[in-house]
Amino acid sequence: MASAPNLLFIFSDQHSARVAGCYGDRLAETPALDRLAAEGVSFDAGYCPSPLCTPSRMSAMTARHPHRTGVWGNQDVLHSGLPTFAHSLGAAGLEPVLIGRLHSLGPDQLLGYCDREVGDHHPNWTGMPRIDMGPLEGTASPDRRSLRHSGAGQSAYELKDEDVTEAALARLERIGAEIATGRRERFAMTVGLMLPHAPFVARAEDYARFAGRVGPARPRKPKAGEDHPWIAAWRERTDSADVGQAEELRARAAYYGLVAAMDRMIGRILDRLDALGLAKNTLVVYASDHGEQLGAHGLWWKHTFYEASVRVPMILRWPGCLPEGERRGQPVNLTDLTATMLDAMGAPALPDACGVSFLEVARDGRAPWIDRTFSEYCQASRMDWAPPGTTVNRMIREGRYKLNYYHGHPPQLFDLAEDPEEERDLAASPRHAALRESLLAEVLRGWDPDAIARRLEASLTAKELMAKWADATRPESTHFWPMRAELNRLDAAE
Repeated sequence: MASAPNLLFIFSDQHSARVAGCYGDRLAETPALDRLAAEGVSFDAGYCPSPLCTPSRMSAMTARHPHRTGVWGNQDVLHSGLPTFAHSLGAAGLEPVLIGRLHSLGPDQLLGYCDREVGDHHPNWTGMPRIDMGPLEGTASPDRRSLRHSGAGQSAYELKDEDVTEAALARLERIGAEIATGRRERFAMTVGLMLPHAPFVARAEDYARFAGRVGPARPRKPKAGEDHPWIAAWRERTDSADVGQAEELRARAAYYGLVAAMDRMIGRILDRLDALGLAKNTLVVYASDHGEQLGAHGLWWKHTFYEASVRVPMILRWPGCLPEGERRGQPVNLTDLTATMLDAMGAPALPDACGVSFLEVARDGRAPWIDRTFSEYCQASRMDWAPPGTTVNRMIREGRYKLNYYHGHPPQLFDLAEDPEEERDLAASPRHAALRESLLAEVLRGWDPDAIARRLEASLTAKELMAKWADATRPESTHFWPMRAELNRLDAAE
């Protein structure tokens, strides 16, 4: 086996796996990711542990699902006593560094990283004043303004990622010099990007490349009476039940522009890795924290278990140790990706982890695998963007089938081999009754929805008190990239 590699982990935000050339989109402009896929292994059934930023990221950091971390939403704080991916890398003798996004709340803004540059776009504390997006106010959230105020312009998120890219390039230069002079043997660097997260606003030149070329999403919104009740409540909550074609096409074109912009940044980082002679013994990993529905099923943003929301791109390149240009169809999770990276790096496995290394599967598609994974979306009442009442939802993907469990509502069941667009819900099919019951039993094994609902509601008092504390005392935020309203603009909208 080759010596333990360096690690470059590029982790984006809200990138739909479908919008990438290497995942079959002929319109997307992603030459850097396409090259990475051609030189490595791509996973076609990679899933996030939660279709929401902070819970997904904290689950990835710990290799534990949300019900094991207690981080259910973007207002939750990961306990600093839980060992993370970065702690394990440090224990292996590395000095893990983070450039950019972490999306962690609370006083611990390193979570095991030895150094961090650029930081996040938001304060460290819930209850602090929200960032001022100026003319793009509300467009980063699951809010109809996100679609109405879309198109050509400039988002501070893209400017922040440009700073992240420059910082990553400079850090690689420094690392390269240290390795060349013998002051360092290996490195482990995470690059956290905001793009292509909404606002659906791209620079004019990127927007123009896709305007008029990106068509409507598929599949379309279900007919009246055919919508799942929880999904219908979500549409109502986000005022997205009647999105017009102009809004849809404009937001979709801008998203493609954001993906192209992100890919250029990734390309610059990969090129610098090559130029410094570091690529040969570096495991490069690309993934995103969750997807983006982009109008599929008439839905936007994330928060559901439809494939566009819960499936993520996942590409690994390790020259000489992983095959080139191969694909894997096994269901895997970001929690598994964490275990895999630690395995490849020769770092200790995280204790009590849900994730399992799929390194052998990456090497050889015939290697044994579990063929099962989960995702969770659970929100207490009164929290941002939750539909009325407490939301306790969980998904299981096993082989070709996926079951979505909505506590208090009927489940959904899809055969992804026969119905990759998830248009035919088989949950009520007599022919699939035994399968439905088997998957229902599995999705609820060790996962009590009533107990989780009680935990969620009990957490509200503490969260509300902490929010009042932050509002009153205005604690200092660290690793904070200054967001200013004037950095955002919209060139055209309805």
